[in-house]
Amino acid sequence: MNVMQELCALRRADAEKRARTCPLADLERQIASLPPAKDFAAAFEAGRGPRVIAELKKASPSKGLIRADFRPADLAAELVAAGAAALSILCEPHKFLGNEDYIRIVRGETPVPVLYKDFVTTPYQVAAARAAGADAVLLIVAALSQESLASLLACARGYGLQALVETHTAEEMSAAVSAGARIIGVNCRDLKTFHTDPAITAGLIRQLPQETVKIAESGIRTREDIDSLAAAGANGFLIGETIMRAEHPGGALCALVAGGHASGFSEAPVEALPTNLA
Repeated sequence: MNVMQELCALRRADAEKRARTCPLADLERQIASLPPAKDFAAAFEAGRGPRVIAELKKASPSKGLIRADFRPADLAAELVAAGAAALSILCEPHKFLGNEDYIRIVRGETPVPVLYKDFVTTPYQVAAARAAGADAVLLIVAALSQESLASLLACARGYGLQALVETHTAEEMSAAVSAGARIIGVNCRDLKTFHTDPAITAGLIRQLPQETVKIAESGIRTREDIDSLAAAGANGFLIGETIMRAEHPGGALCALVAGGHASGFSEAPVEALPTNLA
């Protein structure tokens, strides 16, 4: 079992356990009481400067603990003030040390759309994302059959959510387009191995239909990276580790967007995850 399959299985088991005490009907009642979701796709319309999805990520399976001083509300406020067009919140708890409550904490602190980032493979998880207050949900093509992808896209729309559909290969992009995805991400990280190859992103983005919102994901560290991907057609840029490792993430984002490397970024040795979570 590869890393992605393991995480998908863990999160399905988490959802099944949660559903025993909080059934889908309860989530749907919570959803009904929420204001309408913000327009995630609109965050990437042409505007001043690169349109960045700033990701709040505490840890990862490949890099261990990324940010020990992890205060979601403060980080969200700082990144929005620095010009983030949207926020991505890691909610996966086992390997990324995420928490769905981070969505609720951040939601009240920011005017920009919020993406629920997790390993989502069931309608219950989609409902949980919306009930938490997310405006969009991540769907990973490599984790889903074509039928499941189309079904979860429809489920998301039914709950008022948009979906960022993540791909890594030309075949996965074709599957996303066929399923009707409007917002398509190209991730240079292979989620089966967590190996990153930034060289693949620009070539794949060029192959996406003009009418899609195109998001470049992972491996973005400099303004030159952003400019190269924008020239290939990217409308938005999901950036996590580069800014989360900086002493001042907002300053790092400003520096990255203005030009050059993210200020304060360090390739310091990573800390291992706690043994019960690694």
